[in-house]
Amino acid sequence: MKNRSRVLEKLSEWPSSWAIDDDDVVKGQEITSILKSFLESLIENELAPSTIRRHANNLWLLGGEIIREINFDPEQRNRTALELIDTSVDDQGGPYCRHLDSESEMKAFDATCKKLHRFIRKK
Repeated sequence: MKNRSRVLEKLSEWPSSWAIDDDDVVKGQEITSILKSFLESLIENELAPSTIRRHANNLWLLGGEIIREINFDPEQRNRTALELIDTSVDDQGGPYCRHLDSESEMKAFDATCKKLHRFIRKK
């Protein structure tokens, strides 16, 4: 449980790690609140600590890609965090992530995004 709570504690650092400007921090906090609910559900389902860490790492990448996208397309900034996440993930996976170097990393990232998509759809 200790390792799992550390994963949740790290979430507060994510918005500033993604930020290009101050507005990004606010939008990142909104995104993080949704991702936190998802991570909490994974913890409640008693997934292995390594699985939770893998999903958390992939969620951090996803958040960074979403923030990057709203900086390329400022009109996206007007969308809610849920809308941004929902348009980024689907039953096929997530967006292209420039930080992934191998097919296995991309498959793991897509698996997290698919799982997040199912979680969002259940709400």
